[in-house]
Amino acid sequence: MKKKSIYISYTGGTIGMLKTKKGYVPAPGNLQNNIIDMQEFLKPEIPTFKIKEYNPLIDSSNMTPQEWIIIANDIKKNYNKYDGFIVLHGTDTMSYTASALSFILEDLNKPVIITGSQLPISEIRSDGRNNLLSSLIIAAKYPINEVTIFFNNWLYRGNRTTKINANGFHAFDSPNFPPLLEAGVKIREIYNNKKKLKKNKKKQIKVNNIYPQPIAIISIYPGISYKIIKNFLLKPIKAVMLCSYGIGNAPQDKYFLNSLKDAIKNQIIVLNLTQCISGKVNMNRYASGSSLANIGVTSGHDLTIEAALTKLHFLFSQNFSIELIKKKIETNINGEITTY
Repeated sequence: MKKKSIYISYTGGTIGMLKTKKGYVPAPGNLQNNIIDMQEFLKPEIPTFKIKEYNPLIDSSNMTPQEWIIIANDIKKNYNKYDGFIVLHGTDTMSYTASALSFILEDLNKPVIITGSQLPISEIRSDGRNNLLSSLIIAAKYPINEVTIFFNNWLYRGNRTTKINANGFHAFDSPNFPPLLEAGVKIREIYNNKKKLKKNKKKQIKVNNIYPQPIAIISIYPGISYKIIKNFLLKPIKAVMLCSYGIGNAPQDKYFLNSLKDAIKNQIIVLNLTQCISGKVNMNRYASGSSLANIGVTSGHDLTIEAALTKLHFLFSQNFSIELIKKKIETNINGEITTY
């Protein structure tokens, strides 16, 4: 049987960095030079692969919608030549990129796995070797045809992930959706095949446009002043992500509520998200939540901050009306929101 062929986009990140007196720095060619010397990448069970190193390498802190489109177009350009795709990426904004690509790449029928590491692949205790090796095997032999993140032996739906640990190897989790696959002693699919995302195999992959949008994120805290809220709601802001308490509760101060109400009248979307790591918004359970629903605040349900932000970027970039965007932000597009 012919070996599968995997395309690796090395965008940057810790996995290929070099240790210097000033700390870890991007080093062109360093990743490939290290992999050449690692015999495990030459084992027969590993698919053939090509590494495309971006120039310049991108620190994930510098990722923007422009870079998301570059990555998406790179995948589209090579889509018919390879059986799967791996994006090597820094961990800081990995969940943002995974979420964005899930909306940008339409009619995806091949696996796109995003991975990286907490320590460079050249380090003796690096997690990068296992993350990359496992991603190659999964993409070739256990493909799940959507945008995913593989990290520390777990494969997650990309637009359900968030970074939970800055120092440990278990850097990512998927709080409101189960992992898709576990790479333990044996590779075990957890994902229910009946619930896989519906794909149209007859269609070619499409790259949707996405542009930077003026979106604010406000985290509610005890004693927050309505004046701060009003400043966040000044034009050209198009949307505000309101990170509220619990299942969507917020202060009942009339000036606070009136500020939100005025913004909504001015065609600014106010999206209610929970500050909690897991769970979903339900503004109808408490009076402090229903007051938000009554003035027109939109529910973010169980969207992660990363998925909500990138979804808003995506929806505004399609030139939809405000009312249609409000409807679509609460509608599951590509597995990012729980519909039951």
